[in-house]
Amino acid sequence: MTLEIALLGARVRHGPLEALHGVDLPVPAGRLTVLLGRNGAGRSTALDALAGAVPLSAGRVHWYGGAPARSGAARDITALGAYARARRGMTLVPAEGAVFPSLTVADHLSRSTPRERAAVLDLFPELGRLLPRSAGTLSGGEQQMLALGVALARPSRLLMLDEPGRGLAPAVLERLHTALAAQVAAGRTVVLAEQSLPSEATAAVDLVHVLHRGSVIFSGEPGEPGLAAISATAAPSPHPAGPGPGRWRPG
Repeated sequence: MTLEIALLGARVRHGPLEALHGVDLPVPAGRLTVLLGRNGAGRSTALDALAGAVPLSAGRVHWYGGAPARSGAARDITALGAYARARRGMTLVPAEGAVFPSLTVADHLSRSTPRERAAVLDLFPELGRLLPRSAGTLSGGEQQMLALGVALARPSRLLMLDEPGRGLAPAVLERLHTALAAQVAAGRTVVLAEQSLPSEATAAVDLVHVLHRGSVIFSGEPGEPGLAAISATAAPSPHPAGPGPGRWRPG
């Protein structure tokens, strides 16, 4: 398998509470990978660990950059900070707080080239009338479109999105999934953290990792037998239980 990045035996702690329990999480290059699980499963923490937004208490992060997994070309970036990883081609869009409230929509797009900005407004034409507005005055869905548009405009190798459909209308979400499929077809590596497999993007998904209580309980292709049953185990609950003793329940 040709890899982009991988967590190896990754553990993340918050004081005495552990969010990831020795997770191995390979991300193939130029493919669409989905991290599935309910709130508290560790999906968001896994993305943060890949991006360098949280430190590991144990384990490693290896950056392959499209090299074969056994080529020996992996670089250990465990100690590399989030800013340095972003400079090397990673972009993370968190589920919340992905825009600067005091900056306008136009300000957010100001570092994009004219072609990139046009592509953002073509994907999300709703942003066109909002260019002079401060991001903090936008609705949740409008902020999400802005954050996603800025991320898609960047020439990063690896794009990680935490619940990107949050707050988006179905038609807008369909446009987003079409754009992501096109990005993957062009060679970009995309990772989505979702509570359930998005039906609009299933055909483009290459690898699924199901997380449950900080551990990976399934890794495979979306069509593999057993995924449905395992996903049901880790599916969102209408009445989620509170954290167990000694466990921190991350997103």
